[in-house]
Amino acid sequence: MSVGKSIRILRIGHRYVRDYRTLTHLCLVSRALGAEAVYLEEIDDGLLEGIREVNESWGDGFQVLKVPSWKSAVSEAKKEGRTVIHLTMYGLPVQDKVEELRRSSRLLVAVGGPKVPAEAYQLADYNIAVTSQPHSEIAALAIVLHELQSGEELKKEFGPAKLKIVPSEKGKKVEKLA
Repeated sequence: MSVGKSIRILRIGHRYVRDYRTLTHLCLVSRALGAEAVYLEEIDDGLLEGIREVNESWGDGFQVLKVPSWKSAVSEAKKEGRTVIHLTMYGLPVQDKVEELRRSSRLLVAVGGPKVPAEAYQLADYNIAVTSQPHSEIAALAIVLHELQSGEELKKEFGPAKLKIVPSEKGKKVEKLA
């Protein structure tokens, strides 16, 4: 699904009831910017239905997958040869490591919630920061996905789809494909 890379996202420390909209946005940003899947420990039927509708209307290929634990997802990713990147404002600046990270074609990007276990920092291959100031984990994910793919994800074609946005200087234009 991603342009030249296999990128998957892992959400660590999600509190479903409190973070429903955050999780939806995390999935949408992941999908739009080239990730193949998001791994979650808890999945609500409403989230699955929403992603199914987005895939059906705007192009298929993105998945939301349940994992027994974030640690098992990291362990499995390492067995698959994925580079594990943990996004944290306490990590090394993305701009200092992006060239090195781009060499990996198979990645798992771990995005934390409010309280990430210390073990996540130890298990990650890289602890990466977008900025050392408080910010949104969704914004950090978007920036890192963009940097990892050198902007190529913005050219990605989704399909098959029922709808496609037609770029327009003014107004909204949507083409019905099916």
